[in-house]
Amino acid sequence: MAKAPYDIGVNWRFDIHPDMRDLLAAKDAVPKTTDSDSLRSGWVAYAASMQQPYPQGMLVADTVLHCAYEASAGAIPVRIYRPKGAPHPSPCVVYLHGGAFIKGSPDSGDPIAWGVADHVGCVVVSVDYRLAPENPFPAGVEDSYAVVRHLARQGHTLDIDPDRLAIWGDSAGGNMAAAVCLMARDRAGPRILAQALNYACLTDELDAPAYSRYKDAPVTTASIDRAWTLYLGNRRPTRNPYAVPLKAVDLSNMAPAHIHFAEIDCLADDSRQYAERLKVAGNQVVLRSADRMIHGFLRARFSGPDAAAEFAEPCTFLRGILFGSTAHEQQAGTAA
Repeated sequence: MAKAPYDIGVNWRFDIHPDMRDLLAAKDAVPKTTDSDSLRSGWVAYAASMQQPYPQGMLVADTVLHCAYEASAGAIPVRIYRPKGAPHPSPCVVYLHGGAFIKGSPDSGDPIAWGVADHVGCVVVSVDYRLAPENPFPAGVEDSYAVVRHLARQGHTLDIDPDRLAIWGDSAGGNMAAAVCLMARDRAGPRILAQALNYACLTDELDAPAYSRYKDAPVTTASIDRAWTLYLGNRRPTRNPYAVPLKAVDLSNMAPAHIHFAEIDCLADDSRQYAERLKVAGNQVVLRSADRMIHGFLRARFSGPDAAAEFAEPCTFLRGILFGSTAHEQQAGTAA
């Protein structure tokens, strides 16, 4: 028998998966404000409400990377996770948190970042990139690229294998992860072996069907519209591919991609369209829908078995590439 839809809020009803209950409660507690300081502190509290203790033996340290790249902030704070049993040197996943370009930090990204380290079995470097509106595009994405570039050149100083780098991004971080892959291709490196893009926002033009169908879902179309305006200012709409990867003219020769989206999300079509364009351009792509789930479902991995399984999928994808016997020869030129 089909389950009745959950009644979430007063203006909309969707058949939301029961594993999303804790996530919905956490979202409901986030302050309903446009004040940046309140939003940012509320975002950290939102993440902490779904946190669990680090696994035994995981080492976690905050540091600053001095990234000698002219477009970056130079000194970029990061949080580094090394799970028990990670090899020496270890493959590395660079983690880019979500937060609509305007909020988020290693603190808010912590529950996901350490989960990636634990599941993939490698070092994760979580980037504290600059935020809009104080630092609009391209500040955050240039910081993110600078960290990847630094790790490719100096990773050995952190016991990281610079030849086995991947990138993971959630929401706005998914946008930046896709953009960093484009930058790495266009700027002759560094080489990124794989990208995991999770419920990413990939275009500033919100005209795909999902933006209408799910305009009142837990992450609303209006909130995405506001985020883009704060990120781009009077440059919107733009065709700069490092801001809006879905509009990139050329998507050839990209890192193998795992693209993961929530069914009940106004951003769902961004993922579908980007995956299709990557495949047409000859890249290896896995596209996965988290059925009946909402934006942010990765945070719900402790709330039920189906949410846990969704979290494991991109981790398994990255582990297969980073630890595969042919990881060093992995190419992006074969369509899935």
